[in-house]
Amino acid sequence: SSEVLEAIENVIQGVLQSLAQKKAPVLTVANRTDWRNIEYKDSVGLQMIPRCTTKQIRSDCPQSAKRFALMLKILSMIYKMVQSNTYATKRDIYYSDTLLFGSQSVVDQIINDISCMLKIPRRSLHVLSTTKGFVAGNLSYTEEDGTKVNCTCSATVSTVPSNVQGIKNLTSHAKFILIVEKDATFQRLLDDDFFNKVSPCIMITGRGIPDLNTRLLVRKLWDSFQIPIFTLMDADPHGVEIMCVYKYGSVSMSFEAHHLTVPSIKWLGLLPSDLERLNICKDALIPFTKQDENKLASIQKRPYIACQPLWKKELEIMAASKLKAEIQVLTSLSSDYLSRVYLPNKLQFGGWL
Repeated sequence: SSEVLEAIENVIQGVLQSLAQKKAPVLTVANRTDWRNIEYKDSVGLQMIPRCTTKQIRSDCPQSAKRFALMLKILSMIYKMVQSNTYATKRDIYYSDTLLFGSQSVVDQIINDISCMLKIPRRSLHVLSTTKGFVAGNLSYTEEDGTKVNCTCSATVSTVPSNVQGIKNLTSHAKFILIVEKDATFQRLLDDDFFNKVSPCIMITGRGIPDLNTRLLVRKLWDSFQIPIFTLMDADPHGVEIMCVYKYGSVSMSFEAHHLTVPSIKWLGLLPSDLERLNICKDALIPFTKQDENKLASIQKRPYIACQPLWKKELEIMAASKLKAEIQVLTSLSSDYLSRVYLPNKLQFGGWL
């Protein structure tokens, strides 16, 4: 905490020095959305380069003066929380003055900018993100406040903890971890008692694009158990994008890649080549939109795809067919095809990339 307080004090000192010299204060933040600031490393995924381009948030420029003021406001809130050892969610910060902040996304972006500027993970800033992910299966752990969580006992799901770093005593006999893209598929596998039938496993869903806590938990489970991690996604560009966030990280959070990515993640399904192999009826597939085409083209250009020839091939099949499929398409074969046939066969015969 003293490191966080010192980092904030240094920023404020810079502002005061500028004012003393009758200069307009400026905050300098890394340009987090520029691909030129990102390098791809096999062992980490997407990470920010040390000398990245920056942007200035000036206090004397009409376009950025408000953002400058909001950054100072949130810095002062963080300073008080660290001093008093209290925590707040990003939502709490937004609702402390909705008129001032205008929208939740403004608060989210500023907190990420501050985290990147101070080079301090968001958790250490005492800002919690609201968790939307679920976890179930062969896993038990103790939360920071001493609450014991046992995901093994039944088909009930546990919410991903809001303080992943604080959990301890993780125990599991799981043979693998399955990351499921969507809540509906996750619930279906729970109903079918999948994680007990095949072999003990841990299932996680970020319910779409994963939040920070879900990504932190996947990383923590990987560090703790070193067991295979598979992803089960829709066979569409959006599903591939989500899988890449878990495996390689995102551009906007590349400054925290070391805590968030798991480059050993494997693509289990739904593969575009599976659709042909399983003779899925064309009528059950969905035609691409222009947005899908653009998303797929952008993924195909990314540095990590070049290192994954088998992934590249699957993306080419998708691009050529201009068709996508949700995991639910497997119910056209039989209602429990996913848990009874598809996943057991894939896991037994190594059908992952």
